[in-house]
Amino acid sequence: MQILYQDDYFVAVNKPAGLLVHRSKLDKHETRFALQIVRDLIGQRVFPLHRLDKPTSGVLLFSLSADIASKMMTQFENSQVEKKYLAIVRGYTDGTGEIDYALKVEYDKTTDLLVDKDKAAQQAITHYQTLQQIEMPIAVSRYPASRYSLLKLTPTTGRRHQLRRHMKHIFHPIVGDTTHGDGKHNAMFRQHLNCHRLLLHAQRLTFFHPMTSEKRSIEAPLDEAFEAVLALSGWEADVNQLKLA
Repeated sequence: MQILYQDDYFVAVNKPAGLLVHRSKLDKHETRFALQIVRDLIGQRVFPLHRLDKPTSGVLLFSLSADIASKMMTQFENSQVEKKYLAIVRGYTDGTGEIDYALKVEYDKTTDLLVDKDKAAQQAITHYQTLQQIEMPIAVSRYPASRYSLLKLTPTTGRRHQLRRHMKHIFHPIVGDTTHGDGKHNAMFRQHLNCHRLLLHAQRLTFFHPMTSEKRSIEAPLDEAFEAVLALSGWEADVNQLKLA
């Protein structure tokens, strides 16, 4: 687990794809969790401030005390924490766009037995910017070639699976998404690029340090699997240097 940032109040790590943030009834057989690994790594209790889906990699921020966690929750609730993601999606997207599409809360029959199933859809907004586009000479379905876009995604709300659901909503699902994605394109990436992960990476997280009021930005480099996909499919060599501002 790569530590990206640490001080007396926080620790941020680069969470690998395929790792849960904490124990969940959805994965009863899992024995490794980011919270446990980070706790053991630094030798003290940590408090997760937000979540990343199990298949998503990237910046994951913990506080080192309940008091700091409480202060940070206000920033998250007021959308003062900025998150930027990289994603590869099916098809050619517009240059920039905003997805303003309310989302019903996703429930799980195992863990959400007592929640209100009739709760109204919640506002959800995602901004996207197209960074690169490619066409691969590999047939998928009835098309002789396949088109993909590399996007910067900036959610201004934090709904469950928001980015994955929003990209599906505009018919540009994230490659590797087995729940909201396109199975035929996922299969092509597995077969031709040996890609077995969701191509979604939390690349930058920016917040105001509650003790100093200074603005802090933490960035996480792509892992080898994501970089291998970029290299094999012909994207720009060093995507870690793409401007995210």
